[in-house]
Amino acid sequence: MLWVKAFHIVFIASWFAGLFYLPRIFVNLAMVAPGSTAERERLLLMARKLLRFTTLLAVPAIGLGLWLWLGYGIGRGPGNGWLHAKLALVLVTVGYHHVCARLLRALAEGRDRHGHVWFRWFNELPVLLLVAVVVLVVVKPF
Repeated sequence: MLWVKAFHIVFIASWFAGLFYLPRIFVNLAMVAPGSTAERERLLLMARKLLRFTTLLAVPAIGLGLWLWLGYGIGRGPGNGWLHAKLALVLVTVGYHHVCARLLRALAEGRDRHGHVWFRWFNELPVLLLVAVVVLVVVKPF
């Protein structure tokens, strides 16, 4: 079980690293000067590759978490309300990941009108999610 837990943590940390950086690329895309086609295309390429890689990291992160929960019974029984809250936050994180994919598509098609300040705020959500999940898992407040 410790091997599964260790790799779960590694993949979660890696997934979140991608979710921290992808919106930073969106900030830069929102700040590209009109007519800077090469810069825009380079940033879009970086964002697409990072999204693909981040998605590949999310799959084993979620799979290993399910293995810990369903296979080893972590979080089962009374007094494990923390796990329900964690699972809700995992769903929010998956939703955030999906929103990033949609935003990238809109940016690539020139349909997104969010400014760099909006993307800077958007970039803070995964930090809050990670802090909340770590507190739930370590402290187990309920």
